[in-house]
Parts: sequence; C-alpha cells; structure tokens
Amino acid sequence: MKIAIGPILYYWSADEVRRFYDGVRGQVDTLYLGETVCGRRRELRAQDWIGLGQELAQEGHEVVLSTLSLVEARSEAGIVRRLCENGEMRVEANDFTAVNELEARGLPFVAGPTLNIYSGRALRAMQKAGAVRWVPPVELPGSSLRGVLEECVELGGDPPETEVFAYGRMPLAFSARCFTARHYDRPKDDCGFVCANHPEGLPVTTRAGEPFLTINGIQTQSWGCANLLPAVPQMQSMGVDAVRLSPRPGAMSEVIDAFRRGIAGERISLCEPDAEQQCDGYWWGDAGHSQRAPAMGMAE
Repeated sequence: MKIAIGPILYYWSADEVRRFYDGVRGQVDTLYLGETVCGRRRELRAQDWIGLGQELAQEGHEVVLSTLSLVEARSEAGIVRRLCENGEMRVEANDFTAVNELEARGLPFVAGPTLNIYSGRALRAMQKAGAVRWVPPVELPGSSLRGVLEECVELGGDPPETEVFAYGRMPLAFSARCFTARHYDRPKDDCGFVCANHPEGLPVTTRAGEPFLTINGIQTQSWGCANLLPAVPQMQSMGVDAVRLSPRPGAMSEVIDAFRRGIAGERISLCEPDAEQQCDGYWWGDAGHSQRAPAMGMAE
C-alpha cells in the first residue's frame, strides 16, 4: 500500500508551500499539487504548480496535478485546461470540466473525491472515460466501498486503483459563497484573501460552544481531523492501493511515519493532533465526528 500526500486545501504563501514539500519530499510515494478550493487563490499559478511538479518528479516522486473542485468562471476553466495540457504529469479531475478535457484528449487521470462516485456502475463509467485511479467520497463507509469494488468487478474487469482519504480535516461541501469572507464582512470578490489568516481553516462552534465544523473559503470541512490509521488492515484486505494524507501545518512527518509503520503491520497510535481533535470519519458507518475505531491491527 502506497502513501500519497493530497493537495494543500488551505491558502498558504508560496514560501510556506515550498517549505511543506521540502519537509515531506522523499517520505511518500505520490504528491498531489494544485489549488482545489478557490480559483481566486493564485499565490502559485498553474505554471508554478507545473514547475514544482517537474522538480519533484525529477526526484522520483509520482506527481499528480489537482484541479479545482468548483469551476465558476471561464478564467478558472482556462486554468483547468492548462493543467490538463501540461503534457508530462497525470491530472486529478475534481469536477467534470476536467473530466471532459481529459477524456477528449484520451489522457488517463485520477478521479477525485468530489466527483461523487457511489456505485460500481458509476466507477466503471469513469474508468471508460480514462480514470486509472479514484478517490472515493470521504463520506463513503468502508463497507460501502467494498460493495462498489465488488460491483465494479461483476461488471467486468478490474477496478481502477483505489486511494482512500485517510487523514486530515474532511472536505464536506463547496459553495459559490465564501464563508471566510462573510465572517469578516467582506464581499467574495474583494475578500483581501483573509483565508490566509487561518492556515488550517476557521473553526465553527455551536451556540452552546461545542466544536461543529471548519470553514475554509468556499469549502466546509469537518472540525475533527479524520484518522483512519486503525482501518489500514481492513483497507489492505479490500485491496485498497493507497492512503491519502491531507496536508496540515505541523508534524506531517510524524503522521507519515505512523502510517508507514501501520502499513507494515505495526500496532501504533497517532497523537497528531491530540486525541480529542481526531475523529473516525465515516469509515465505520457512524457519524463523521465519532471516535470508536477499533485498535490498530483489528478489522471490523
């Protein structure tokens, strides 16, 4: 099983982005690069991402360029097209603007988690369009994922590679409105890029003061950090090919090491972030904020 670092979901400066990749390069198999949340975030432009990808690919990494999850303007469609035309690196399609561009060119691609593939029939159709890997929606339980893969096999042939979102704040929804700009009482088109003030999103609490969600520009995320390390043995038994770790500020090397050891069969826990900030996601079929994962090494 491989380890992939997903695209950075937050608005970090170009220097912070480069420092992050300097810190994880050589530790993982696959690196996803690109802006997937907001088309107005252009600290790094398409050509910058492509250049960084070329640099990392020369070091032996598999590099995938990720596209926007919500394309709202022609200029954003142009950015998607530029990434699809890079001519060297595979692309992760996160909406059907990218899927159409890649299918028209006959290029193999990664079907991202926001394409909402929930059945073997849908997965087979995406595979016919050119998907050689897919990332299931974050809310798909492990038992449902098994069913999707089995249905895909029943329809004929092997499914594409499967990569599961296994660590980080889960992206739950996107909106044409910018929630962070609204929090600062600013219009979306003149936001001043205030999301840069929140390198891991802006936490939202209920009226009772309980943790609820995280807002990240136009994206709504979970408050808790999903940790599917205990599910690794079950994923391996299902034939999952890779786990995706979503970038966070701080100790990503510790997270990568824990998953590497878990994949190797060690019973290990992860303390980044603190346990009260972790959640099980939807893997076990419960509410996404729950914490009831079995001990590492035990399948459910």
